[in-house]
Amino acid sequence: MSTEELARLRTELGAAAAALPESFGSLAPQDAARLADALRRERARQADGLNEAAEEALKLVPALARGAVRKVLFR
Repeated sequence: MSTEELARLRTELGAAAAALPESFGSLAPQDAARLADALRRERARQADGLNEAAEEALKLVPALARGAVRKVLFR
C-alpha cells in the first residue's frame, strides 16, 4: 500500500492511530481507500445525528432561552 493510502487511514482514524496495525499494510490500495471513505462517511453520519439530537434537545429549553443556550453549546 502506498504512503498516501496509509496517510488517509491515519487521518480518518485520528491522531491516536499514529501506529496503524501491521495488517493494514497488507491491504490493497483500493481497499484502503474504500476503508478510509467508509470511515469518513460514518463520521459524517454520526455528526449529523448528533446535531439533529442537539436540535431536538433544544426544543425542551424554553423558547426565550434557546438562543443563549445554543450560543453556549455551539459557540
